[in-house]
Amino acid sequence: AVINDYGVFASAATGENEFITLENNKIELKISLKGGRVYSARLKDYRTHDGRPLILFSGDSTVFGFNFFTTDNRAVQTNNLFFTAESNSKNFDASEESKSVILRLMGGPEKFIEYKYTLAPDKYMVDFDVSFKSMDGIIASNQNSLTLDWKMYIPQQEKGRQNEENYSTIKYKYYQDEVAGLKLNSKKELEEVDIPTKLTWVAFQDQFFSSVVITNDFFLNGSISSTRTLTSEKYTRYYTSELGVPFNSATANSLSMKLYYGPNSITTLRKEGLELEKIVFLGRNIIGWINRFMIIPIFNWLDNYIGNYGIIILILTIIIKVVLFPLTFKSFQSTAKMQVLKPMVDELGKKFPKKEDALKKQQATMDLYKRAGVNPMGGCLPMLLQMPILFAMFRFFPVSIELRQEHFLWATDLSTYDSILNLPFTIPLYGSHVSLFTLLMTASNLLTMKMQGSSPGSDQPGMKMMMYMMPVMFFFMFKT
Repeated sequence: AVINDYGVFASAATGENEFITLENNKIELKISLKGGRVYSARLKDYRTHDGRPLILFSGDSTVFGFNFFTTDNRAVQTNNLFFTAESNSKNFDASEESKSVILRLMGGPEKFIEYKYTLAPDKYMVDFDVSFKSMDGIIASNQNSLTLDWKMYIPQQEKGRQNEENYSTIKYKYYQDEVAGLKLNSKKELEEVDIPTKLTWVAFQDQFFSSVVITNDFFLNGSISSTRTLTSEKYTRYYTSELGVPFNSATANSLSMKLYYGPNSITTLRKEGLELEKIVFLGRNIIGWINRFMIIPIFNWLDNYIGNYGIIILILTIIIKVVLFPLTFKSFQSTAKMQVLKPMVDELGKKFPKKEDALKKQQATMDLYKRAGVNPMGGCLPMLLQMPILFAMFRFFPVSIELRQEHFLWATDLSTYDSILNLPFTIPLYGSHVSLFTLLMTASNLLTMKMQGSSPGSDQPGMKMMMYMMPVMFFFMFKT
């Protein structure tokens, strides 16, 4: 029955699974003889929010292998077959020099598929070379491509599960073109995309870490999916991808690929090239530009001199405030002038009490503003011009791995919410923890509004309520 199912690969259908460790000072990979795949990837410099070793993926829930048909029309999945190791050694340490693990899936004497994993010191990137030796009489001759089948359950690593889910997605790069991906923050249970064009890489992305498969040539096409709702709370996502790999059984075939298992660090990813740094989403259009050319350079410059990231954020905020001071001052100045003119505006309201006199009242009010040299929009426009910078910072901090698990004052992790009290129950719309930072932010905003007083129009019940509701709305937005 085994021969009928697997043909020339029947001898590889059964076996005893063993593991080979390939590691350097950054990562530890366990490579399984079953499937010849990376069974687990541990990042040595990081830990989960509750202090456990940080393992990007592990276990038989992960799939990585090639699917193809043989000349006698048998469907082969290399993920389910047993490879043999070319070395008796079970541990390869690449901390000092590059090391390689070579595995072979035998299809007969001198007929095999070879996987070669090569890891260098100080690298998160693994070279993955696949060779097909004398497969011309085994793999169907009319098959011009193989399917690389890659599936992975993504374990929860962070304290803030909601943020982790919101910033987890699949990214991919079109061949010699832009980087795209599934929609962030999607509430759909299942997201699927069929990509009919060539690809350079596909990334299974978590909030702060990614697993990426990269080809030195191109993938012919791809089909990817992301499942959000899972039965186990251990995982946040289930990712799948099927990638078309060019293949010609009549000629000697070798595939040159790379596997990245590491942090979503812009600096680290940029060194690897291929626009991998775009895995980190910094916002679109002007928001992204502000982050790349203003926020991040200042942040990195401060990081060279200051060891505490809480202090860095504080100084960065002060620098941004100083840069924006002319706009802020203009806004305060305009608001102050409007407050001075408020009694005169009220008098005009008494002078033109009738609805049919609304146009005359408006003209008189604008004439008053003109004579006093006041722009009614002067208080709003400077604030609007500041918004892109504030949105850029809002985008940058949740995806900045430098802030992950960094302490400041009572906060134990600057990348997520602070909690001074965990409630034994959940309050609707609020949650089960008390965040002091958001409470202080809300209180300071309300106090600032109170100190600024009122301006024309703000004494209307609806407008006044809106002014005070904004800080409360931000409180509920930022508490997680």
